[in-house]
Amino acid sequence: MQFDDPRSRHGQTRHRPVHHPRSQEVCSRLGILQTQDHPLALTAVPLLLRTGIRHTAEIVNRLRPRWVGFNLLAPTYDLTARIAAELDPNILVMVGGHHAKAAPTTVLRDPRFHNIGALIIGEGETRAAAILSDVHRRQELPQVMWRDAGSTHPKLGIFHGNQQPWLAPDINALPFVDRRFLPQDPYRADDGRIEANLVCSRGCPYECGFCGAAASMNTDVTIRTRDPRNIIAEMDELHAAHGVTAFRAVDDLFLGVRRVIHPAMMAFTEERIGERYVWDATGRINVLDREDDDVLAVLRTNGLREVALGIESGAPRILTAMDKRITPEMTLSVTRRLLQHGINVKGYFILGYPGETRDEAEQTVRHIKELWALSDRLPGTFRASSFVFRPYPGSPIFNDLVKQGYDPVAMQTYSDVDLTDHGADEAMRGRDEFNFTTGQQFGDVPLDDLNRMLAQISREQHERNHGAQEVTA
Repeated sequence: MQFDDPRSRHGQTRHRPVHHPRSQEVCSRLGILQTQDHPLALTAVPLLLRTGIRHTAEIVNRLRPRWVGFNLLAPTYDLTARIAAELDPNILVMVGGHHAKAAPTTVLRDPRFHNIGALIIGEGETRAAAILSDVHRRQELPQVMWRDAGSTHPKLGIFHGNQQPWLAPDINALPFVDRRFLPQDPYRADDGRIEANLVCSRGCPYECGFCGAAASMNTDVTIRTRDPRNIIAEMDELHAAHGVTAFRAVDDLFLGVRRVIHPAMMAFTEERIGERYVWDATGRINVLDREDDDVLAVLRTNGLREVALGIESGAPRILTAMDKRITPEMTLSVTRRLLQHGINVKGYFILGYPGETRDEAEQTVRHIKELWALSDRLPGTFRASSFVFRPYPGSPIFNDLVKQGYDPVAMQTYSDVDLTDHGADEAMRGRDEFNFTTGQQFGDVPLDDLNRMLAQISREQHERNHGAQEVTA
């Protein structure tokens, strides 16, 4: 949640950030706003919700900002809407994020967003700044919607001219993320290093069926990557300002496209990045499968510490249904080669994908165990992060499920997954932070059985992590 605070323009004290989750894209927008004379105050829902939704809204109302901005995500949409409903009617609301793009009409017609002044579809840095300068600009900007007070009819701005600077700004020209609005980033990691997150690209060319970033669902997105020198400049700035020596590229493409990997590693080699920093990134299995061992060695020399891979399933038919363009054998080969070079691997898995049989779910569990076995005998470490399938609005599979008769509202009603066996296994407390469910069964395996599989994987991974820490100590 972000505020445009008019009082800080007039010499009064700016409200310092209370807390904000690590959101690089949001804070890139904040950097734009700061440079365009829109001083901001920030707070965040997770911390304030400990004292209740109404109290959160009371804090915002006491600040009396002109605008409050929300990044809308499907799992937290209801909480966000309940906060918005409690806001002073004189405060204008600006929303963006994946859920705003996937379901703009639903958001605009939600009576809880009673004073929604702007819904921005897609990348919002330049448009948000323009609207904060003059709310009437929304009428002439592309992909901006709103609802007038007392009306239920959404309106859309009419734009004439070149949309590119508004919808796909030059990411090499944007200011670096303003870390003042991210009190948890940089942060001290478990290994004692100061670590920070980076966004090195925008957009994704792939078509994973469960993903809201699938290219076919985001035809308006221009895929862009930052110049490697621009990335290095941000790394060096973070090191100088905060002592950061570890970085995590949180976008999809840094190790997901060959045309990004090769020039980035040339620049990293020239700047001797591996002698100064370590870094983690997301990779594509089919892309890394085509790289030879010399390239993997260069990645390791240049500081690559861990690659996150969307492995998703150990069942070939499910991988085809997901449009992953990989096989279990390819995953084993890529993981083995990375581990041999001392590069750690984190694998993501989905249980309960639509149409998945019990045997296919068990194939995924066996696949995870095979990958753990590789890790036990090679220099690198493999860790598994598993989830029960949940459909997201704006993803290809969500639309398919609606056509099959699933209720779109029910598919957006989320609840927590308990990995603690109703409190009997306290070692798992906190391991279910990002696991939640719609409570619906989409494959052949009942949810209770899927949750037991999930708990089994999570518990063994937790024990492996704990054992590795003891060995290190």
